[in-house]
Amino acid sequence: MEIHYLLALIIYICSCNEQKVSEIQEVEETHLEVKRTYVTSLVILGTIQDAGQPHIACKKQCCVDLFENPDKDKQVISLGLYDKSTGKKYLFDATPDMPRQMKYLKEFGISSENEMADGICLTHAHIGHYAGLMYLGKEATDAQNVPVYVMPRMKHFLQNNGPWDLLVSRKNIVLNELENGVAIQVSDEVKITPIKVPHRDEYSETIGYRIEGPNKSALFIPDIDKWEKWDKDIIEEISKVDYAFLDATFYSGEELNNRDISQIPHPFIIESMEKFKDLSEQEKNKIIFIHFNHTNPVSDPNSKAAKNVLDHGFKLGKINDIFEL
Repeated sequence: MEIHYLLALIIYICSCNEQKVSEIQEVEETHLEVKRTYVTSLVILGTIQDAGQPHIACKKQCCVDLFENPDKDKQVISLGLYDKSTGKKYLFDATPDMPRQMKYLKEFGISSENEMADGICLTHAHIGHYAGLMYLGKEATDAQNVPVYVMPRMKHFLQNNGPWDLLVSRKNIVLNELENGVAIQVSDEVKITPIKVPHRDEYSETIGYRIEGPNKSALFIPDIDKWEKWDKDIIEEISKVDYAFLDATFYSGEELNNRDISQIPHPFIIESMEKFKDLSEQEKNKIIFIHFNHTNPVSDPNSKAAKNVLDHGFKLGKINDIFEL
């Protein structure tokens, strides 16, 4: 009887341990909530403006609860690209949230053994778009020869200003110079074209990217002053692609009542919707608004502002959304 009881106890303990292991594995596997794709695709890795959310020193309702209860979906604007033909992965902009975004990208598409992206494409020298490079230095990963794609002024800035110059001299990163309007063929199926846009260019020029896959293409413009200042017609540029990820920093500007908004020009969402109001339903459906300031009401999907955007036929970027190329 005692032997049977002992055997039953051992079986019970083993089954409990097995269940716990299973539960731990399930938590580990779902922790990043990585969505799988088996074709060349883009994934949104963040949607928030440079300084993130919660925003430093913010006392408004948009941030008040997030200091103690962070929302993991409030990541700074970035896109990830998975190229099925090579298995390589590329990151668009190096944000303060890059550690988590890089980990997600590692698992996106076909899981990679490489913790580093195969290339990082920068848009400009404002904090949310390049500050993540700091994690590649000696104090963090001490990465080796990570390709970073930059325009000439951005290259000069990184080479000649600390601490970024250490990343170059220690070969944590290798700078690859881009030319406005000239495509780089990253594989037989994928090419990336930098496109200059008007913005506050204190330290570097500002670019967006046209990203072309085997079947579809995308426009990525996280920052621009106003559509009217650009030497290109944004409506024509939208017509050339299948997806258009566009700057939507402020909804109307009314949400920013403590700073001079004329000093931080961006297309208001209401301005963009007015500009695009005569587009067909199909063209409107291409537009995905991104780069939300912490005060922008559309960052709350349940807000009236978010509903208004969707009711007019446009999309709001959501973290982890996938777009096949």
